[in-house]
This record gives sequence, structure tokens and C-alpha cells, in this order.
Amino acid sequence: MIPWLDADRPFTPLSRALREPNGVLAAGGDLSIRRLLDAYRSGIFPWFSEGDPVLWWSPDPRMVLFPPELKVSRSLARTLRRRRFRVTADLAFAEVVKACRAPRPGQRGTWITGEMSAAYRRLHQAGHAHSVEAWLDDELAGGLYGVALGRAFFGESMFTRVTDASKVAFVALVRQLERWRFGLVDCQMNTPHLASLGAREIPREDFARRLASLVDYAPVPGPWRFDALLT
Repeated sequence: MIPWLDADRPFTPLSRALREPNGVLAAGGDLSIRRLLDAYRSGIFPWFSEGDPVLWWSPDPRMVLFPPELKVSRSLARTLRRRRFRVTADLAFAEVVKACRAPRPGQRGTWITGEMSAAYRRLHQAGHAHSVEAWLDDELAGGLYGVALGRAFFGESMFTRVTDASKVAFVALVRQLERWRFGLVDCQMNTPHLASLGAREIPREDFARRLASLVDYAPVPGPWRFDALLT
């Protein structure tokens, strides 16, 4: 059994998360800024379907990318050199979330509910959530969004409408985060796509320990702006 979160009930220790489904820690609560920041600071994130109660997760192991370990394939490197895409940050947050929310081929619906979308827009307005956009001929071709606390970035979702657009946005983000001395990018779950870019699994205990040393740094003020020529 997992605990039900009333308004003021704190999260239980990560060690109490279920093994199956891997990482389910609690249910209920809300998506207020305070609750979300407390979750991310503790290594927890929300993930649930429309009509279901909020579910809070902290899987073990945890998929992360350390910025110096970013991998760029030869084909992606060629795309970057051609500078086909223009990359920006915090320029179209709501559009990026809306695009990430759109159902993917072969999927029914989306986990980015209307409630989730509104919650992350509030986080963005408060300076905690950020987007990265890849543009092609002034059209939004791909991008991603996530949450930053101190020197840790928590990736939430990405989308692409043009081949390699989201990868270009991700590369630009990771290179900028390395310049800002971010310690890790939380990728949450293992996927072949993220692994191809250099992400790897680490034990949850290791993730929590690293996170505790990163989240209390002063934030990079927003709106974010990337250095030139990072792609």
C-alpha cells in the first residue's frame, strides 16, 4: 500500500516506494508550486492519467545524464554543423507543453493532463520551469521542457515535428547546463532514445545523494538565454 497525501502530509522516504510498479511512492495531494518543488527537491515526480488521482514516483534505478557524458552521433553532429535549426529558451513555453501533450503515434491520450499543463505553466511563471525550442523557418519544429532547481535539471517531456529537432534542442540545453555547472539532468525512466544521447541508470540512493548536493545552489535567473554557437 502507498500513503494518501492530504494537504499538509509530507512525502514518505524514497525507500518505501513500490518495486512494482517501479517507484510508485504516494497518491493524492495537489500540484501546487510548493508541493511540486518539494517533490523535485526530494527526487520525486508526478505522473498519472486523466481522471486518475495524482501519483508520485521515484524509480530505482534512476535514468540521468551527466552533462560531460553527452553523446552526439555522427549524423546528429552533421545536423548541428549545418545549423538548420535555430534554438531558443523560454520563448514559447506554453506552445512546447501543448506540443508535448499531443498524443504520439500508437498512443491513446497523454499523461500531460490539463491539470499538469496548468501546473507547469505556473512553475514557469514563477521561474522554476523552462523550455527549449528548435525552430525551422520560424516554425516550432521540436523542443522540450523541465524544471530547474539549483544546479539540477529535471527533464519532463520533449517533442519533435522535424527529424532531429528535439535532439538539437536537447544538445543545446545540455551544453548550456554544463557551462552553468549543472551536475545532472534527471531523465526519470530508461529509454533507448535517452541512452543514445548518453543518459545512464544509477541507483536511486546515489541519485538522491547527488541531488541533495545540487538543489540548494542559487538558481540561474530566468528567462533563460543560451550562449551563442552552443549547437
